[in-house]
Amino acid sequence: MLIKSADDKTKRLALLEDLQKSSYLDAQQKKWLREELQRHKKGIQGERESAYYLDNHFKDGVNHVLLHDLRLVVDGEVAQIDHLVIGRLGYFFLIETKNYAGNLEINAHGEFTVNYDGDLYGIPSPLEQSRRHERVLFKLLERLGITGRLDKKPDVHHVVMMHPKAVIRRPDPKAFDTSFLIKADQFPTWHEKFADDIGTATVLKALLNMRSQDTIKEWGEKLKRQHRPADLLALPDFMQPKPQLAATAQVVKPPVQAPAVAPGTSAPAEADASLAKKLICAHCHGKISYDEGKYCWSRSKRFGGLQYCREHQTLFV
Repeated sequence: MLIKSADDKTKRLALLEDLQKSSYLDAQQKKWLREELQRHKKGIQGERESAYYLDNHFKDGVNHVLLHDLRLVVDGEVAQIDHLVIGRLGYFFLIETKNYAGNLEINAHGEFTVNYDGDLYGIPSPLEQSRRHERVLFKLLERLGITGRLDKKPDVHHVVMMHPKAVIRRPDPKAFDTSFLIKADQFPTWHEKFADDIGTATVLKALLNMRSQDTIKEWGEKLKRQHRPADLLALPDFMQPKPQLAATAQVVKPPVQAPAVAPGTSAPAEADASLAKKLICAHCHGKISYDEGKYCWSRSKRFGGLQYCREHQTLFV
């Protein structure tokens, strides 16, 4: 049963593509934009492909609920869970999607490396990333009263899903077990094997922990309401236009008169010129979107070369 689909991230893609055209960014900032755009596209593609196989396996089932793209924030900690499956037997499957451009290699110590045409790059362990998500999830489950019948904490199993065409080089399983790492199209087979490998004692415990379809649906809906979407228009501090560029832009521009105040409104507070070309309203100093800033910058005569949030744009004729 599908409870939550992935969020629409087209606004993020549009922002990253549009920003690359800006003349106020230096080479390093534009390089970050290109890499961020590529990473974002590959991430969306990987999550979409994994969701396709998971949906086919669970969407119409009655024994599991499925949530895609679940972002939880607990006590300042963030867990961005690509896919979460909750079963009636009390199992939680935390599924992390990875879509690397190169071949993946794992050594006997559980260290992950991506091979790009012979160049090796160490990467963080997606398994450890999923385990960090588990800790945040457990905090929230306890607060929401989501528990097993026998144990306070549900059983959590981690899965890392790769593109079906990914090349994976694994170590000896006796040195480091990589059975959690599968290709997306293999999930149905992996899930069946998981059920087959459960021992008699574990099966008995699972049966005693069994919940109704309505209960796991209620759990899924509770978690869906805790979803906190990321700000798709947020950018790191180093992506702000360089002060010297903004200052140069103001020097070469012809002087303009102070923006006119709309009839029936109060005069705006004195604008802070240091905020020029920043995603901050020059009136209230609140954070604004790139679209709001662009709207003002393209009408420099009206807004005096500064930018304002939608509410305070109405102060000017």
